[in-house]
Amino acid sequence: QVQLVESGGGLVQAGGSLRLSCVASGSIFSISTMGWYRQAPGKQRELVATITSGGSTNYADSVKGRFTISRDNARNTVYLQMNELKPEDTAAYYCKLSVTSVRYYWGQGTQVTVSS
Repeated sequence: QVQLVESGGGLVQAGGSLRLSCVASGSIFSISTMGWYRQAPGKQRELVATITSGGSTNYADSVKGRFTISRDNARNTVYLQMNELKPEDTAAYYCKLSVTSVRYYWGQGTQVTVSS
């Protein structure tokens, strides 16, 4: 069983920065695609960014140029550096570990609130 623990959320003013971290248990981290997703109240969960085991990244258009996803396989950790935060970035952010399309795990989420 894989467990994911996110941290780093909080309250920040518009224009500020936060760095989210997600630590995974187990031994499959290095072969997995990692992703950050977010869900605002009343909205569906949406993809923010992903990074493959080989380091290829993908971003939602809304965060391109502001957010950076990275991973440290030695620490079983994926990061999301968020700069130039906007009020519309306010959401619960979730970490996802994907081994295959049908074998994946979610973290419990961390809240990010951006004040205007």
